Amino acid sequence: MPERSLSAAKPALIEKVLLRCAGQCAVCRAWSHQTICDGCLQRYARPQPRCWTCATTLPLALIGRPRPQCGRCLREPPPLDRTVAALDYRFPWDGLLQHFKYHQALELRESLLERLNSALSAAEVMEPDWLLPVPLSAERLRERAYNQSHELTKALARRRGLRCEPDLLLRVRNNATQAGLDLQARAANVRGVFAVNPVGVERLRGTRVALLDDVMTSGATLYELAHVLLQAGVMSVQAWVIARTPEPEDE
Repeated sequence: MPERSLSAAKPALIEKVLLRCAGQCAVCRAWSHQTICDGCLQRYARPQPRCWTCATTLPLALIGRPRPQCGRCLREPPPLDRTVAALDYRFPWDGLLQHFKYHQALELRESLLERLNSALSAAEVMEPDWLLPVPLSAERLRERAYNQSHELTKALARRRGLRCEPDLLLRVRNNATQAGLDLQARAANVRGVFAVNPVGVERLRGTRVALLDDVMTSGATLYELAHVLLQAGVMSVQAWVIARTPEPEDE
């Protein structure tokens, strides 16, 4: 049977029950003491060689090189010192992340964070002074009832002993969704959207910050946030993401 991503639409009642049923793998539905069973992790969560600064997957020939980068990052270096992604945004993670994002499937949080925590340990990242989530606008927060990036950030900050104050970053206007936009349009769509909370500027100045988001597609949102933080006097910015959308040439 061909693989199928879980629907991004509102799940049917039976699918809700299965996703929340203790003892079943959220992917294959086999009985498991974990939210996602070992078999599915072995099959779908294998580490990939990734670009040092944007986390897109790289050819195997670049494995072993110090700080390997993709061609785009070599031509136009992003404002991030490091980007770590745990997974590719494809089956089954695309569907699971959409359930987590839009349907408050909080039972998936620990399994998703375990993937990211393992990727960070393998990458031997420099621990930041702050771990901050990508902020949501007030309108989006009302629609979704919670910020999925904040839920991930506060849990990972506790696990790694990092400072986390989500109000240090602000989304000062509600921009249109990024879906369907090309790279240039995505960058323009987030320009001027974010700001550092004035009461937190001195606390951030001269520190190292890691931004956390669930999915990185073009990188426009994270790059814009990095620019804002660097302009506010932050010393360095990383991005930590659960999943990275594969580049077209990787498909």
